Amino acid sequence: MPNDTLTVSFPDAVARIRAGETTVDEATERLLADLTDDELLGLLDGDIPVRSMTKLPGMIKGGAIAAAEVPRIGFPGVRFTDGPRGVVIEGATAFPVSMARAATWDPELEREVGRAMGLEGRALGANYSGAVCINLVRHPAWGRAQESYGEDPILLGQMGAGLTRGLRPNVMACVKHYALNSMENARFKVDVQVDDHALHEVYLPHFKAVVDAGAESVMSAYNSVNGKFMDVNKVLLTDVLRDEWGFEGFVTSDWVFGTHAGLESLEAGLDIEMPLRLLRARELPGALKDGRLSRETVLTSARRIVGTILKHTATRDEAEPTTDVVASAAHRALARRVAIRSMVLLKNQPVDGSPLLPLSPTIARLAVIGPLADQANTGDHGSSLVHPPSTVSPLAGLREALPGVDIVHADGSDLAEAERVARSADAVIVVAGMDHADEGERVENDDIDLSILGFPFNLAAVRWLIAKLPRKNTSQFGRGGDRESLTLHDADERLVATVAAANPRTAVVLIGGSAIIVEAWREKVPAILHAWYPGMEGGRALADVLIGSAEPGGRLPVAIPTDAAHLPFFDAEARSIVYDAWWGQRMLDRDGHQAAFPFGFGLGYTTFEQRLVDNTATETDGVARVTVRNTGERAGSHVVQVYAADTSLARPIPQLIGFQRVELDVGAEATIEVALDLTPTRERDPRTRTWSRRPGTWAIVAASHTPNTFDGSQPLGN
Repeated sequence: MPNDTLTVSFPDAVARIRAGETTVDEATERLLADLTDDELLGLLDGDIPVRSMTKLPGMIKGGAIAAAEVPRIGFPGVRFTDGPRGVVIEGATAFPVSMARAATWDPELEREVGRAMGLEGRALGANYSGAVCINLVRHPAWGRAQESYGEDPILLGQMGAGLTRGLRPNVMACVKHYALNSMENARFKVDVQVDDHALHEVYLPHFKAVVDAGAESVMSAYNSVNGKFMDVNKVLLTDVLRDEWGFEGFVTSDWVFGTHAGLESLEAGLDIEMPLRLLRARELPGALKDGRLSRETVLTSARRIVGTILKHTATRDEAEPTTDVVASAAHRALARRVAIRSMVLLKNQPVDGSPLLPLSPTIARLAVIGPLADQANTGDHGSSLVHPPSTVSPLAGLREALPGVDIVHADGSDLAEAERVARSADAVIVVAGMDHADEGERVENDDIDLSILGFPFNLAAVRWLIAKLPRKNTSQFGRGGDRESLTLHDADERLVATVAAANPRTAVVLIGGSAIIVEAWREKVPAILHAWYPGMEGGRALADVLIGSAEPGGRLPVAIPTDAAHLPFFDAEARSIVYDAWWGQRMLDRDGHQAAFPFGFGLGYTTFEQRLVDNTATETDGVARVTVRNTGERAGSHVVQVYAADTSLARPIPQLIGFQRVELDVGAEATIEVALDLTPTRERDPRTRTWSRRPGTWAIVAASHTPNTFDGSQPLGN
């Protein structure tokens, strides 16, 4: 029961912690001792009543979403805003999507992005960001692949850690979706079956890396793992996350349909049901009263929530940002810089003796063709949708950058017109790919079980009526979902073929959230640039790259195969699926299939040579020293990638263990140290939960992308 007189308030506790007069643990206990049972239970779910669920889209856009607030003592609770391409509150900066930022292979740049997001979120009233999405892209058809950092655990972990470190000075960082969430259409129902090896050595290491980087919170996924939905999966929420990894923050559910049992989920380790007062509001008061729920279980989660928020508030940057930082000139410039560095040049063959890109400065007439050329296309329209004050399309960016060039646009719907426009131009840029209708979060999903909302949705007659109602999308959300094909639309492929036949100086700019198979037309064009979803400044960044005022800095965070059959089985509507240790580039290498463009691949406007000098790897980590030289005719950047493989195998499988970007002037040379993470070379004993070097003859090599050979390699761990 509370004391008759308020002994301490949350602001007082924060001030005393900052002054060194008390510890976080002591202040937490004082605050909790003053709470009523109703206030304690109120910490364990969202603050939005069920009747307001239909208002959520507008609320998300309008400001931070509150949970676990206790106004009587000034406790702010969780004030949530989503990501990961920017703060989702109206007017914020729209950065390139996470997949694009993964293509920068630059965790320090990602830290800058996190810093900007944290400042904007805090200025708009948030103290908690759901921006850190690090689910491994097992298959590029996954609709939300754009929200993650690609297919490799090391890249995922380092980029997620970079974003986390950038967010934390201003807002708490939440890492999601824990765990094995990489299907969209069936996300509410699918059970992922996974063995201990694949679980701990493929699908979890990047989550541990972000936890180790200081993430204050984890969001559980909708799906189930090995037969248990994640909100009640004690093995993953408690045994692994807390007992094995030592995570001390709090766990929230994915929204609305991510909690299946109020009491069981609390006992399993889920601290907050988000964002409604839903199952727990119905179940927990009675369970606490009749003894089915122990008070200590409530206090365990309450300590995590209050203690984490106390520590964050007392240690975050003291300067309060103003709303002037939101979509500020500095943040727009950062978005443009990130977009430039993310764009991956896949092909750039000579035409009339010179590479097509960058475009010749003598060009007089440029054709820009395609349905996406004149669209603001920043990504999907699900929970990560950002509402920037302005956007720049590819067409607008080129017209701004080339005011003296006659730029003609055709949307491509009329092939004859597109052919005429292409034939009359000095060069052609075709912009083709995806938008929010093709891929993304499927918010309006047929698998949603509205009975969780209680009366009257739990009545059979009401559920039957809802199932019969026609679906009409009137919200902000697009259709989204998992991709139906890994290629361009048939109409786009016909457009590329037609335009390329009319003008050999044709470059194709790809828009999309993951790998796009280009086999039907890649030999017909001299240049291909993957621009992903490049954010609010994407059109300007694209123009910078195409005209050569900046180089395309990206490297692929996913492998692009020649055939979808070379990838794992994918059923968007599956109710059960097995996740093993073979996917992406690793599966291609195992099966002997050459990628169209391998993981880590990317061209620039200059060339580099690199040589592994030595490595000082230990059992768990170490460094590799690599000498890099710019052998081209202009300054540029290069991503040194270090791979390890068991060379005793008939077909070694390269695994990324470290990377670092380096920038060099023409002719310059530098020797850099690449930090190594040897987790991919190690295995976990499930009985002892200890790790050791995997048997084999391990070698290390420095490469520009996933290597085909380990010639010139060194033994791992000299």
